[in-house]
Amino acid sequence: RAAIWEVDLETGSHRIFASGLRNPVGMAWDTESGTLWVVVNERDELGNDLVPDYLTSVQDGAFYGWPFSYYGDHVDTRVEPQNPELVALALVPDYALGSHTAPLGLTSSVGNTLPAHFANGMFVGQHGSWNREPRNGYQVIFVPFTDGMPSGDPIEVLTGFINENSDDAMGRPVGVAIDTLGALLVADDVGNVIWRVTTAP
Repeated sequence: RAAIWEVDLETGSHRIFASGLRNPVGMAWDTESGTLWVVVNERDELGNDLVPDYLTSVQDGAFYGWPFSYYGDHVDTRVEPQNPELVALALVPDYALGSHTAPLGLTSSVGNTLPAHFANGMFVGQHGSWNREPRNGYQVIFVPFTDGMPSGDPIEVLTGFINENSDDAMGRPVGVAIDTLGALLVADDVGNVIWRVTTAP
């Protein structure tokens, strides 16, 4: 099962911290609570609107479904053999990001100098769908947090990566980070640039 491992650098000992996360690419810490958050690329070939990629906190010892189920106990009937006992333990992720958005980047908003409504939450770089019509993702969004949990609708931060005339991708956001001056940096692996998002003077 896809897993996040905990490693003790002094002793070299290691253990599975959490499992059933298909592709937990972006990781970030909530500095107030100490909680680890990840964005996960979920499975394909179940249609345009399944399965939602997601943002979730990672709980010690938790199982998140892969490969037997998605978004809790929604069984993937393509998987053999089934494992109903494990599916019964599958946690529902905290926040759906939309199907096939391919979230690859995640960073806490702590330390940013953007407008006040970006003060508490996570920035997500969505690389974009390769197998969905219409396209989905291809943007950077902000997920607001309240009391350490996602709350409310996502806010679009950086968009316009799809050519409206040809439907070609002119850019695909990947990594996101806050620089030492509080701006948001976005790596774009199609445009081959790093975007720097700041507040207008």
